[in-house]
Amino acid sequence: MEARQLSRLGLTAADGRDPQITGISLDSRAVRDGHLFAALPGSAAHGADFIPYALRQGAAAVLTDRAGAGLAADALARSHAALVVAEDPRAALAGAAALWFGAQPETVVAVTGTSGKTSVATFTRQIWQALGHSAISLGTMGVQGDYTAKLAHTTPDPLTLHRVLAEAAAAGVTHAAMEASSHGLDQRRLDGVRVAAGAFTNFSQDHLDYHKDFDSYFAAKALLFSHILEPGAAAVICTDGERGRQAAQIAQDRGLVLTTYGRAEGCDLRILAQRYDATGQELRFSLNGQVHLVRLDLIGGFQAENVLCAAGLCIAAGADPARVIAALPGLTTVRGRMELAAQRMNGAAVFVDYAHKPGAVIAALQSLRPHVMGRIIAVIGAGGDRDRGKRPLMGQAARQFADVVFVTDDNPRTEDPAAIRAEVMAGAGHDATEVGDRAEAILRAVDVLEPGDAALIMGKGHETGQIVGSDVFPFDDAEQASVAVAALDGTI
Repeated sequence: MEARQLSRLGLTAADGRDPQITGISLDSRAVRDGHLFAALPGSAAHGADFIPYALRQGAAAVLTDRAGAGLAADALARSHAALVVAEDPRAALAGAAALWFGAQPETVVAVTGTSGKTSVATFTRQIWQALGHSAISLGTMGVQGDYTAKLAHTTPDPLTLHRVLAEAAAAGVTHAAMEASSHGLDQRRLDGVRVAAGAFTNFSQDHLDYHKDFDSYFAAKALLFSHILEPGAAAVICTDGERGRQAAQIAQDRGLVLTTYGRAEGCDLRILAQRYDATGQELRFSLNGQVHLVRLDLIGGFQAENVLCAAGLCIAAGADPARVIAALPGLTTVRGRMELAAQRMNGAAVFVDYAHKPGAVIAALQSLRPHVMGRIIAVIGAGGDRDRGKRPLMGQAARQFADVVFVTDDNPRTEDPAAIRAEVMAGAGHDATEVGDRAEAILRAVDVLEPGDAALIMGKGHETGQIVGSDVFPFDDAEQASVAVAALDGTI
């Protein structure tokens, strides 16, 4: 990138200096001569602790808050680097990153909510591609579509996000659908992105290890409508729940063009009926009062909401409604989202889903039920170093909506796996079976499948590793399901 003055990045140094900036770094180890180093406050440490090292590496300017400036006052006083002190350094960094990288796809939409973000972003991208656009989706699965890249976070840091958007635009991508996590919104990672339309799917318990309470969690998600989207932009919101209706009111107060979807009477995009079979469903819905019927090769009733949300985003961002509706039958499921992983010789199916919070577990099990003539066998666990309050609720959800429950390890991380399982078992009840080894739990769940039954392995979805302590061991639920089926049916 061409060097430019600090002021051209929207930043002003405390003493008025305006050095040439050759790059921007969040990691002090990546700092080179002329870089702007962003020293941000964190939950465990302050980035200002690394300012002395960044200065030795040749940083020409430092962006931080008042606390950071105080922590590194001595090192800064001995240097010639310009100091930028911002009340909200994360927002300042995002703005600088947007100006530094400059470009993004012509049409960008974002989706927030507790569940469904990945599916909505993926379906939106698939619809655009069916309409002939060069499109990508960004989020939990990385960057997929007509430009691909790996991402470390659902909503990456501003430097990564704006770099990826600029690279995608340079590769000819014109449309991008991105997931907007509560962490990403709260930490201002989306600031500076020109978002044409934003969506809200639903709201249930999650991330209370980060957000202090439900109101804070919702307020973070609502930033998409109260802060990121400019007046006149579009909002696509499911108003079936109280929080959705609250988000819709925020959108209207902001001056956004609102499209509602859901099952309630009066929704612009309204689900009227669904009919299920073993491989998918028929969806009858209305768009502004006009009724449509489409066949979806998607398992799970909740996918209807995700499909209509994606359709609403495409239409709100300028696509022709008739062409969008015509594209819906071609949608394919996201890997690890109600994915058919294997099928036994007796016809019983094994599905894998990413559900890892109480509401998502309930939605997954309830949505699978209409497709299943026999029993639902659930395999469930909970991640370590995350919200402990949801663990018994997840077990309770499995007990209530499945016929047989196996409780196993998810990603225990640095916690005691047995202690995590005990908390899930507290909700799952004495009829549940505890099997610590996840591969064995999957094998035992597959083993009890009878004709007409289905197994649903929840929690890890598309993930290809299991985190134990600080190590990541290869583990793929879909692969393990296939191996279990092959072993039990004698096909290997």
